[in-house]
Amino acid sequence: MRGKKFWLVALTLVFVLSLLAACGGNNNANQPANNGGNNASANNGGNAGGADESAPEEISGDITVITHRTDIVDSVFKEEYLPRFQEQYPNVNVSFESITDYEGQIKIRMNTEDYGDVLNIPNDIVPEDLPNFFEPLGSLEELEQNYQFVHEQQYDGISYGMPTTINASGIVYNKRVFEEAGITELPDTPEKFLEAMHMIKENTDAIPVYTNYAAGWTLGWGDAMVPISGDPDYTNHILVREEDPFSADKPLHVIYKLMYDLADQDLIEEDPTTTDWEGSKPMIANGEIGVMFLGSWAITQMQDFADNPDDIGFMPFPANVDGQVYSRAGGDYKMAVNVHSENKEAAKAWIFWFANESGFAESQGGISALKGAPMPPALQAFEELGVELLSETPAKPEENGWLTQIDNMSEVGLNQPNFKQRIIEAGVGNRDESIDDIFADLNDRWNEAMHEVTGQ
Repeated sequence: MRGKKFWLVALTLVFVLSLLAACGGNNNANQPANNGGNNASANNGGNAGGADESAPEEISGDITVITHRTDIVDSVFKEEYLPRFQEQYPNVNVSFESITDYEGQIKIRMNTEDYGDVLNIPNDIVPEDLPNFFEPLGSLEELEQNYQFVHEQQYDGISYGMPTTINASGIVYNKRVFEEAGITELPDTPEKFLEAMHMIKENTDAIPVYTNYAAGWTLGWGDAMVPISGDPDYTNHILVREEDPFSADKPLHVIYKLMYDLADQDLIEEDPTTTDWEGSKPMIANGEIGVMFLGSWAITQMQDFADNPDDIGFMPFPANVDGQVYSRAGGDYKMAVNVHSENKEAAKAWIFWFANESGFAESQGGISALKGAPMPPALQAFEELGVELLSETPAKPEENGWLTQIDNMSEVGLNQPNFKQRIIEAGVGNRDESIDDIFADLNDRWNEAMHEVTGQ
């Protein structure tokens, strides 16, 4: 970047939303969050900002919490969080259910009334359907006094989802692999990134990029749209009206052309169809993998397997706008209450306790939904890198849900693995179509749906 080593750049970290300003760090999963002086649960049993305000001992009932975190549902949710929760809510009995194929299975169950009491909202639920499946948590006006990103699952000014954590987009990488490869600057363009991955291939035994193709959800590189554009309005205000969004130099083209080039130039795993998500964690931790395109939530998961946790680093997507590098900040899965739950007050108690006091976000290297909670160490490092965090501007009320509608109608699947797996398959030679063929097809389908939804 302008002749300077990337990691020596010392620009001021700018938060587009002042709500992201925070202090200090706490990365201990065994400790409750330091609420930074904003103890939202002190006087109402943890149900700040819209939940029922009964005294904790008055809330009772049996609830089932459904989660995608199969890796920590026993060791953390049951063994650590549940005892602490029941100290405040002794009359609420919580059972947990974890699902590996969360998106696929939970949407099937939502065709019935049997989808637990607390669950994470699937990614492709359109806003107008939220009241059909989930109980209101409170008004945006009320909740936003204490919480961040509760607007991401809202309809008509009512929020239905509380973020489990807030992530920054980017890439998890092994610092030792980079050093052994001779990479002295973190790349800030796709071209420089490809050069760096070739250095890993030529100078080390590590797999340069591990796509985790088989898991599918790990191919969600689309979070880089805002960093590439440098515009917080891009996703909800520009993309929804954009003709041919997969055309050259546009964010989606930049992202997925890089994915194709990595596959085409043999810079990914030898057989993508056999990738193993859980197995990839110790591989990158031990230096068998150079990078994985994952959000900041993944940092601590990889560090847990490393002999030296400091080997695991986090870098932005390799792109810049006039020399400025960006990362997108946004909420992860949103916890919600099943509208058919028989114990909604108890379910809300779990959600607000989780947001206020569990310490989950901090333990995962993420930003807490609770305003005033500490910034994780991994993102404090972004300050040294001069990275600016951007948060997507919400859609206009009358356009709320347009992006999801266009995506669903077009069957492009911005949050689904299909076209990304198709790109990787084309790159490794398992499909008789070019990347230009794929982009042309995606553009055609997007354009038709976009015109239908927007009426333009």
